[in-house]
This record gives sequence, C-alpha cells and structure tokens, in this order.
Amino acid sequence: MTSIVRGFAPAFAVLQPEQGIGGDAYLPADPAAVLWGRLPRIGDRPVATVEPGGSIVVDTVSHEGILDDQGSDPRAYFGGFGVDGDQVLTDAVAVAATRSRDSLAGPHIVTGPIAVPGAVPGDLLAVRIDELTMRAPYGVVSTRHARGVLAHRRGFDGNYGQFCAVESRDGAWFGTMPMHPDQLWQASFPLRPFLGIIGVATDTDTRLNSIPPGPHGGNIDIRRLTAGATLFLPVQVPDALLYIGDPHFAQGNGEVALTALEAPLRARLTVDVIPAADVAAGFGRSIGPFAAARGLIIPTGMDADLNKALEVCVRNAIELVVSLFDADPQQAYLYLSAAADFTISQAVDQVRGVHGEVRVADFAHYATTELAKRILERV
Repeated sequence: MTSIVRGFAPAFAVLQPEQGIGGDAYLPADPAAVLWGRLPRIGDRPVATVEPGGSIVVDTVSHEGILDDQGSDPRAYFGGFGVDGDQVLTDAVAVAATRSRDSLAGPHIVTGPIAVPGAVPGDLLAVRIDELTMRAPYGVVSTRHARGVLAHRRGFDGNYGQFCAVESRDGAWFGTMPMHPDQLWQASFPLRPFLGIIGVATDTDTRLNSIPPGPHGGNIDIRRLTAGATLFLPVQVPDALLYIGDPHFAQGNGEVALTALEAPLRARLTVDVIPAADVAAGFGRSIGPFAAARGLIIPTGMDADLNKALEVCVRNAIELVVSLFDADPQQAYLYLSAAADFTISQAVDQVRGVHGEVRVADFAHYATTELAKRILERV
C-alpha cells in the first residue's frame, strides 16, 4: 500500500451478518455459501432458493484485505490502517480463515448459487437490484499481477494499492484517498455502489474462473448497475443458479488500474423469469446480457479484442432497438451513431467489456410484444 494513515475514524459502523435482516429471505456470505475465484456450474447445489417474482437479501464480501499477498488476515490488514478489529466483517474473517482458492482461480468471493425454480435454458432471468447497502466505511483500490492497462509500463507496473476511507458530506457519501505517499492532501469522489459480478451458472463441466465475463454475465463491471437497475441474463442451466459478488463502492468506466473501489455490499434483489417462448418471439437472435436502468437500455459486448467487443455491442444494440421499438435495422444503426453512447466498461478482465446507453425517451413508438413489455416496464 502506498498510503499514509492519519487516524482512521469510521463514518458508520460495519454491517455484520444477520444485522438488520428482520423477516426477509436472507443469504449470508458465510464460508458454506460462497465460492472463491470460481463461478457456479450446472449441477452445483444451490445454497438458497427464490421463486420467480420473489426477493432475497444477499451479503457480499470483498476480496481486498483477505488475499494471500495481503496476509490472509483482514483484521491485521485493515488494522494497519487504523481500523479496529470490531469494525472488520466477521464473514470476511471466516472466509479468509477457512476457505482457499486454487492458483488458477480469480480473486473474487462469489455468494451463491441461488436456485430460481422453473427457469430453463432459453429463458431470460431478470434481476432487479432493489437496494445496495454499504457494509463497511472503507475499501481498497489496487493494481497487481500485470493486469492494468499500463501493465509493463515503466513507473506503473507492480503490485500496489490504496486504502480509502468513506466520509459523509452534505448528505452524500464520498471515498477519500491521499494523492501523495508523504503528504496529507487528498482527492475525494462520489460513491455509487454496484455489483461487479451478477451471473448465472454455466453449462460446463468445470467451474469457470471468476475474472472474465461472458454470456452468463459474471464479472461485467458495468457501473450503471446501481440500485434500481435490472440486468437480463440468458439462462444457461435449469433453475438458473444465480450468484453475485465483486462489490464496488465506485468505479470509473474502463477500471483502468485493475480494480474499482472494492468494498462489501448487502444487496436486495428481486428475480423474475421471462419465458423462452417470449424471448424467441421478441428477439431475432441471442444478444447476451443487457440491462435497463433510469431511462436507458444498456446492451453489452464482450471479447478479448476491444474492437470486437465494440462491434458485438453495436450489433446487440441494433437488435434491442429493432425489437423494442419496431425499428428497421439500418435506421437503428444510424440512430445509434447520432444519439447513443458506447463506453468501455472494463479493459482489465481478460475479456474486455463495452456497454451502450440508449435513451428510451427518444422513441415515439414501442413494440407490443410481451418481451418488449417486460423489458420496458423495468426502465
């Protein structure tokens, strides 16, 4: 870590497992309910169940502070920055103490899988993010393993990071970090919590590495997926087997150094299923994960080649405009060039991600298919 520490004072108390749950359906991030660095696959035993249309509260923990290059002891690690032991999450401590990951796995702690009874391949799983609550008043941003955009560039390579405190200002939350290792001046930035990983199990014999995203969703790292957004995921296996992880307090588009501000979240999710028949009647082809949020339709494109990821995203955006607004494909292409934005979601997860932003308010006509209705009601 490159920071100096000047008497950390927590902005709020940590949200430990079970606290504030009441009678809600709840999945804690205890060692028996998580995978470390791997994603659920077909045949995995679910650790919770949510019926279509139902809601569940799910805890997540961050990998920062528990990794082996940080000492595998979050109390000791965060204590080095002035965090008292009782302000460290007990589930993070338990995972670090009792679980291990293989050398080829990713870093992420993934909570799940959660069965959605009746979901089958060909369906779309609609995951609405109802609420995201910060569980700790601090987090970490880092670069390591030569995975940042400037990996192997002199002066920027290596393994280093920054402990960031959370503070409240004028009713809003900000992250703070020093901008010189030997001085007190700081930068601060607004917090917009979201989950970097939301996905469904893969139809594979092995559990995939948690780093690269794909048709299953996973580590898509789209910062627009804050509370109120809905992510649509093509179901790959029976009962979908939903999971979440990689919680973030803030991220810039691109996530250029490697990580966002990594910090733990509690998520309230509502899950629904759009039947395969409605999907097939509404779309001309499969388009992979996409989202609806705050007046926007958000297509994605993913590929190891960033240019190819952009091409895939544009093609998926055309399919969405055609399907949701009864547009001609060539007219949709021209519209996107004039009015839509395409942004690098992340450039550091082996498979690069691009997402688009299409304003629903731009269109005077909506398609009348059941699929269009189910998607547009989420905007």
